[in-house]
Amino acid sequence: MPHELPKAYDPTHLEDHWAEYWVRENLFAQHVPELDSASGASVRPAGQAFTILLPPPNVTGRLHMGHMLNQTEMDILTRWRRMQGRRALWLPGTDHAGIATQMMVERQLTEEGKTRQELGREKFVDRVWEWKRHYGGAILSQMKRLGASVDWQREYFTMDENLSVAVREAFVRLHEQGLIYRGAYIVNWCPRCQTAISDLEVVHEEQKGHIWEIKYSVLDSSGKDSGEYITVATTRPETMLGDTAVAIHPEDERYLHLHGKKLRLPLVGREIPIVLDAWVSRDFGTGAVKVTPAHDPNDFALGQRHGLPNINVMDETAHINAEGGVYQGLDRYVARKRIVADLEELGLLAGVKDHVNNVGHCDRCKTVVEPRLSTQWFVKIQPLADKAIAAVKEEKIKFTPDQYKKTYLNWMENIYDWCISRQLWWGHRIPAWHCATCGKISVARIDPTACAHCGSDKITQETDVLDTWFSSGLLPVSVFGWPNFNQPTTKGAPGPSLLGTGDENPGRVDFDTFYPTSLLVTGFDILFFWVARMIMLGIWFAQDVPEADGSPRTLARSVPFKEVYIHALVRDANREKMSKTKGNVIDPIEIVKSYGTDAVRFTLASMASPGTDIAFNVARTEGYRAFANKIWNAARFLFMNVDRAAEIGITVDPAALGQMPSVADDAPLEARWIVAELHATTDRVNQALEAYRYDDAANIIYQFFWGSFCDWYLEIVKLRLDFSETADKAQTTAALTTFVSVFEAALRLLSPFMPFITEEIWHALYDGNPPAKSIALTAYPQATETSAATVAEIDMGLLQSLIVEVRAVRKEAGVEEKAVTPIEVRIDDAMHAALKENAVIIERLARVSEIRFVDEIGAGLAKHSTPAFDVAVIYERTIDVAAERDRLTKDIAKFEKGVAAAERQLGNEGFLAKAPAHIVEGLKKQESETRLLLDKARAALAALPSESTGSPE
Repeated sequence: MPHELPKAYDPTHLEDHWAEYWVRENLFAQHVPELDSASGASVRPAGQAFTILLPPPNVTGRLHMGHMLNQTEMDILTRWRRMQGRRALWLPGTDHAGIATQMMVERQLTEEGKTRQELGREKFVDRVWEWKRHYGGAILSQMKRLGASVDWQREYFTMDENLSVAVREAFVRLHEQGLIYRGAYIVNWCPRCQTAISDLEVVHEEQKGHIWEIKYSVLDSSGKDSGEYITVATTRPETMLGDTAVAIHPEDERYLHLHGKKLRLPLVGREIPIVLDAWVSRDFGTGAVKVTPAHDPNDFALGQRHGLPNINVMDETAHINAEGGVYQGLDRYVARKRIVADLEELGLLAGVKDHVNNVGHCDRCKTVVEPRLSTQWFVKIQPLADKAIAAVKEEKIKFTPDQYKKTYLNWMENIYDWCISRQLWWGHRIPAWHCATCGKISVARIDPTACAHCGSDKITQETDVLDTWFSSGLLPVSVFGWPNFNQPTTKGAPGPSLLGTGDENPGRVDFDTFYPTSLLVTGFDILFFWVARMIMLGIWFAQDVPEADGSPRTLARSVPFKEVYIHALVRDANREKMSKTKGNVIDPIEIVKSYGTDAVRFTLASMASPGTDIAFNVARTEGYRAFANKIWNAARFLFMNVDRAAEIGITVDPAALGQMPSVADDAPLEARWIVAELHATTDRVNQALEAYRYDDAANIIYQFFWGSFCDWYLEIVKLRLDFSETADKAQTTAALTTFVSVFEAALRLLSPFMPFITEEIWHALYDGNPPAKSIALTAYPQATETSAATVAEIDMGLLQSLIVEVRAVRKEAGVEEKAVTPIEVRIDDAMHAALKENAVIIERLARVSEIRFVDEIGAGLAKHSTPAFDVAVIYERTIDVAAERDRLTKDIAKFEKGVAAAERQLGNEGFLAKAPAHIVEGLKKQESETRLLLDKARAALAALPSESTGSPE
């Protein structure tokens, strides 16, 4: 049966086919190992585990270029490790995205003229689940189409029942350990989302605003206005309604006489004290600071030190509440204008200055965030942070690029307690119950029916839900079964198992096999949102899970991952950040439709250098689409020859495939060379991937496939593929075997980068009867040393150089493309044999009729010189002496400049003392070769006639 590929490469059909096939066949599933029937211990499969966790995209999300880069890098690594024989598991899933998803569903309700409050909590949550079922899988469907080699049988959603059990257990356990508490603190409040958000979810933008200077009346001993004022400055006049003091530095000489005095709060009339605090700067502004503890984190801390009351003057929607008196019901900005106008009317506005504010906005809805005192749930972070810091300092977790280690440590060493409660309805509801009888709170693993403190049945569950990052921070342990197996809740003490106390431990086998994960690939933007949370929570809960043999788990075995690779940002072709406002957002799905997934993946990989942003340019994708087409055509040529060979009884031994090719020492030069090139390329690609140099790996493969294989080897091997009746069948078989085996190995080398086209060609190569269900399940090429490699590379390099120079001379001399001409070659005797033995290659690829080896190139011939040889084409033409003199003059200037530069460096003692030996030796060799070329160019110039004589060659 002939091997067939369509004449034209069209990625659309074949990518749809293989994407569906990979999912349908569950090719990338990692099944739970069996338990040993005698001991009950897990039977570990062969091959070290390589586990990688997909940063879960929001369930509301659609694929963007950042996702495409992230997933391309993860897929390359996972496919590569799988083909290396590792037990590779890439876990997919989505995050329930509390704020974003609730916003999405509320918008739908608004369009229907409804509100969530009208539905009630239970029906609203049901509505969100309904939305999730209809729309929540969009981004994972896109991943499937793009061929991500994840284990779809393990797909998770952060609100799944088993993960929800883990979230509750984590909360309860931390509460029992005294690490979760409830208290009032200043939080970032979003009036639109009506919930607290973390500092990391606040985006600061510069905005033009004002500073208002307000006069506060100083009271005399009888409580009346003294006629003296103290002036304070503020960028948020509306918050003055909640002022409870004005603070001054105790050593500020301007205000020494005001110590112990009180002020009258303008517009409100409330008496407030002057407090002394060294935190106040004497050199900034007026040196007097209004204190609003309920609306500013610094004021809150100052108020705590001085026992000041907290007066919250805004409701959840940023409207003034009853504490604001006559301004009640006004939006904060409307109230601001009214307050400023009233102050001015009363003569209490001392001045207004233009000012640029750095204003915080909600990252989700872009509403200006309001610092607001609120009762929330917090994680006491420091004991968790200590272990997370140690893990990185002791290099149990390594960062690439290394600069992010410092960034991580700086943040972790200055971390605050983590506010984990959100005022939402969608999410993991906090497992705490408030008692109406005794006022205390019960925290429980199982929903209680009575207060744990007084036994009253008048209990109601906390309305807040947990921060989404709390649940996603648990993923490295929760996706592998924690806590659904027997383990202690505190060191040395057995704790309850939520699935009972049997010996089945369903999740323990997964945990033993895949935890800790090998690597996390993610973007800088969630380094603190997610990465730091996972490190803290992962270590904290894994540390108490003993190893499979019962031994204590070390810090190195408690971390959630061993390495973190922070990928770059994808920018547009002008290196500007993509944004909808700028209109420069590139939709990866549209690019895929035009050029194919493989071309887009290869574009991203070829530009993915650690620490360097990617300027995505469609022109490069067009180039890699052409690269895929080049491979396609090479496959068609190979199949044509395989089928022609079969017609005369020549076949390739299947045993020669699926491994690294090798050839005999007496094999033709091109066979020895292409095998050596493949081994060298394989070694370099593996090293590049070990170092996360996707760009180097992709470009090395590109150069091998397009340059070495297609441009050189494929053209030479045509000389050996003789299917005539008089052909040497042994020679043809050997040539065909090398051709097929090298191509097959090169497909496996390329497969992690371009999985679709390699899958299609690989299956066709085996004529529908491959040794595995997918090329992704075969062995990745591994280089071995070959004794003939160096000789073959040197000899082939000489041939290539000669052929390139002959082609260049032919072009300069105006030789017709199809014309066959003799050449003269002057070369050292040591290199003479290589050219003579492979004359047929030179003759075929350079259109040469005869190679004449000479001691000196004939006078008047157009020639090129290299350090290894001189070559001239013998062809009748009129010499343009002026043009030749001009060319040689330019060459002489270039060579003189090169020699001078080399002499400067080699004469620099400081350089010679510091430079590595191989650099110095390389420079010396370069200087010697350039000097030789200079001498040759000078001699050629001197040999030219004094004027154009039209001398024939």
